[in-house]
Formats: sequence, structure tokens, C-alpha cells
Amino acid sequence: MNEQARRTIASYTTCQEAERAVDHLSDRGSPVERAAVIGQDVRLVEQVTGPMGLGGAALHGAASGAPAGALIGWIFGLLNWLDPVVSGLLLALYGLVLGALVGALLGLVVHAARRGRRDFASVSFMQPSQYDVVADEAVAEEAVRLPAELPSGTGTSTGSGAWKSGRPRSGRAVT
Repeated sequence: MNEQARRTIASYTTCQEAERAVDHLSDRGSPVERAAVIGQDVRLVEQVTGPMGLGGAALHGAASGAPAGALIGWIFGLLNWLDPVVSGLLLALYGLVLGALVGALLGLVVHAARRGRRDFASVSFMQPSQYDVVADEAVAEEAVRLPAELPSGTGTSTGSGAWKSGRPRSGRAVT
């Protein structure tokens, strides 16, 4: 990718607001391929979804093992040149069952190996504190002028950009 100096046009607290601003630029014919939305101050959030017992560990293991087993069975079934559709589906079914069993067993083994540590299920995701809309220096001035027409939305921007005020802003250069 070609690294060019970029300038921050505006900052928003939600990704939807930043996407709406870039969509507005696109609607006005601005070269949006020279713009980007950058999440700043990213933190990792691990949301706990509930306790994890032996049954849950076996269920999660089976759910992750079944698709892999079905795929492997289906591929092996396709290698049979005589009747590939029937054998492919039949071996995929066998693979699904075998993959679920192996996955459940592995889930139980891993859960038992933890010996009571981390007896919960969770989902991890990244969460930026703000979203900066940046553009290449060559098109930044035009990008600053166009959003002045953007109607105010339901969300709140950080107010650091020209999107609401219509005034050009000399944002920091981002490389």
C-alpha cells in the first residue's frame, strides 16, 4: 500500500457516524478511495457470557469440531470418482458426527486441564474510543469543504472536525 501523508478531517465517537460522513463524501463525488476511518485508542474488551461447566465445554467443542469434520468428510467423498455426490454427502454426514464427538472430547480434556481456572465463556472484541476520518493531503481541503453540507445526525461527534461547523481544520498529519 502506498503510504502518503494524511490529515484528520473529523473525529467521531461512533463508527456509524464516521461511516455516514464518508458516505456523504462519496455521494458528493469526493475520491473516497483516498480516505480512511481509523479507530484510535483501541482497547480489548472481553465480555463474559456465562459460566462454563463440563456440559458447556463439551457443547462448544462439538460445535467447533462438527463443521471441520463435515468439511473433511465431504472433501474425501468428492475424491470418489464413481458416485461423488452420494458418497460426498454421506461422508460429510459421517465426518460431522465424528468431528462433533472428537470436538466434544477435546473440549472436555481442555476444560479438565484448566483445573477450575477460567470456568466461564466469553467473547472478545476491540473497541476504539474515537474514530478519525482522514484523507490524503492532496484531497484533504476538498474533503473538509464537502461535509459542511452534512445534516446533523442523531449521534454526537467529538466536535473536533469541520463536519458540523463547515470550517476547514488543519488536523494532524497521519502517516
